[in-house]
Amino acid sequence: MRKIGIAITALGLSLSTIAPANANLLPKSFLKLANSPALAHPGIIVINPNSNQTLFEDNADTLRAPASVLKLVSMTTAVKTLGVDKVFNTSIYATNQADTFALIGDRDPWLTATPYEAKKYHRAFSPSLINAILKEHPEMRTINLDVNGVYSADLEILKRFYRHHLTININQMPSIEAAKAEATTKLAEIQSPPLKNIVQFTLLWSDNILADRLARSAGLQLGLGTDVAGIQGAFDKTLTELGVSTDGLQVFDGNGLSHETRISAHTVANLLIKIKEDPALSVIYEGLPLAGKTGTLKTRFVKDAPKAVGLVKAKTGWIDTSVSLAGYVNVGAEQYVFAVIADHVKPYETYRAQARIAIDKMLATIAKPA
Repeated sequence: MRKIGIAITALGLSLSTIAPANANLLPKSFLKLANSPALAHPGIIVINPNSNQTLFEDNADTLRAPASVLKLVSMTTAVKTLGVDKVFNTSIYATNQADTFALIGDRDPWLTATPYEAKKYHRAFSPSLINAILKEHPEMRTINLDVNGVYSADLEILKRFYRHHLTININQMPSIEAAKAEATTKLAEIQSPPLKNIVQFTLLWSDNILADRLARSAGLQLGLGTDVAGIQGAFDKTLTELGVSTDGLQVFDGNGLSHETRISAHTVANLLIKIKEDPALSVIYEGLPLAGKTGTLKTRFVKDAPKAVGLVKAKTGWIDTSVSLAGYVNVGAEQYVFAVIADHVKPYETYRAQARIAIDKMLATIAKPA
């Protein structure tokens, strides 16, 4: 019995020290940081797409809560479904009733009632539609809007903008056809920037509202609806057409905020390879933050891993118990694809910060300028 016990113990020790796949292809310092307690057994994968070689893989097929790394999927789906040149229009029309107007849009995700944002980002300025009414009828103090194709949240913002001198009553129309039936003369129209601008802003600053709205717009365009099932269907269709496995993919929003969403690091990495290969998806690659330079990576790597500043382009992500990063790291003349999803981090910012530092330092062990 004692010999059997020793044998079992030896087997257990042997299994516990087995290195992840191809671990010898990366420096020991990378392996040490990949096993950092701060990451709490994450899913990690590093691929050299030029040689199609997986350089490191550990728990990469385990389904995890990806946080905002999911935006890589939602933006890919939006671009493939809607096209990078898609623009969103919103118009105001007179009707046969003097105090009633038809507000008709095509679900512009980026309306604003802030002059600063309208000027800086060329966002469609929604008050200009109401101003067109007031130009014709300066005496009006109450107007009724028959609306279709404009988000309720944007309508509430518009109402607040005029709250001190104009009452706006909203009547949601059941369909765009019903709204158009009310319309007579077009008074004004506003237009968003092309979708490519919106996608790049979304990725650079990890905008949750834009990501979710665009994912739902893609579902609507595909005839799948704007609910969670529509998002899931749109994601499944897009990834499948790109040749990326959707095994186990579960989504509950378009931005990764849900703790119930699940995807593997392997699936994310394979998508990143397709993004780099497909010219139609170059807008996504170009929109990713650059380590120590732009967007949500502007302050990362600078102090904890300065060697990698300017050498990592990636999408960040976090929710309470997840810290994630996925993108590209320059390694001399090569550019590796990587994905890290640590979704068992303790739900406190102190621990999330430690996880980010571990990821940054890990990438810095392989990052090299050309």
